[in-house]
Amino acid sequence: MAEGSDEVYLRPETAQGIFVNFLNVQKSGRMKIPFGIAQIGKAFRNEVIARQFIMRMREFEQMEMQFFVRPGEDEKWFSYWKEARLKWHKALGTSADKYRYHDHAKLAHYANAATDIEYEFPFGFKEVEGIHSRTDFDLKQHEAFSGKKMQYFDNDLNEEGKPYGNYVPYVIETSIGLDRMFLLTMIQAYEEQDLSDADKQDSRTVLRLHPCLAPVKAAILPLTKKDGLPEKARIIMDSLKLDHNVTYEEKDSIGKRYRRMDAIGTPFCITVDHQSLEDDTVTIRHRDSMEQERVPVALLAGLIGEKVSWKNLLT
Repeated sequence: MAEGSDEVYLRPETAQGIFVNFLNVQKSGRMKIPFGIAQIGKAFRNEVIARQFIMRMREFEQMEMQFFVRPGEDEKWFSYWKEARLKWHKALGTSADKYRYHDHAKLAHYANAATDIEYEFPFGFKEVEGIHSRTDFDLKQHEAFSGKKMQYFDNDLNEEGKPYGNYVPYVIETSIGLDRMFLLTMIQAYEEQDLSDADKQDSRTVLRLHPCLAPVKAAILPLTKKDGLPEKARIIMDSLKLDHNVTYEEKDSIGKRYRRMDAIGTPFCITVDHQSLEDDTVTIRHRDSMEQERVPVALLAGLIGEKVSWKNLLT
């Protein structure tokens, strides 16, 4: 920029890039309505006072989806996504009773319906996702100012047996602030658990992340650094690392290693002991319950894969 002679405007949302590329994506992907386009990226707001921690920031990460539907079907799809998005949030393992809807009484100029999914943070209910029925406002505005048609040809038959023909689609939008979702997830997952009993004082820090969200899926832990246990543990790690992010630890006692894995949210600890060399089985310790079970090495990949699969969230 030459001495500030040009002005640059930062986008307040990621949505407009999706609208501009609507026909490009639809044609190149041979998409049929209804379909959605999702995007994640930076958005910027001219907040007069940035405050309330990450609740009010001038720069934040946004995840948005624009779902394109036939005119007249927007109410049906708005209800669908309202229910589907709340179900997704609850599937993350957070407390279901901490969520609520907040329907907008006053609507934005582009919307005919809007609701927020709010979560009860320690400092009160705050929005974590907005769902809006944006009608055909955005596409028609781009059409009007660009001079290019933003219409979709629908060759499906209507109730009269005739093709729907050309129309500007209506849009249902879902919009998440990723920073808020991260805070929500950490608040819900973090726990300092008292494990004291009559004999001793004990505690642990545990991050109860949903297994599919955990950065490390499993830790491979040889019971000792000798007797061939590290070598056996490395073989098991090599068999799992192509499908999952797993880690190997041999330093300190097994109890201390368990605690370290609990603190970073690792859902499974796989202990290799002397019995492993005899019958090719290992002990799996579950993070949340601390229960342990003996499992054949041949079944490890399937067991872990089932627990950490995104199908648990998306179905």
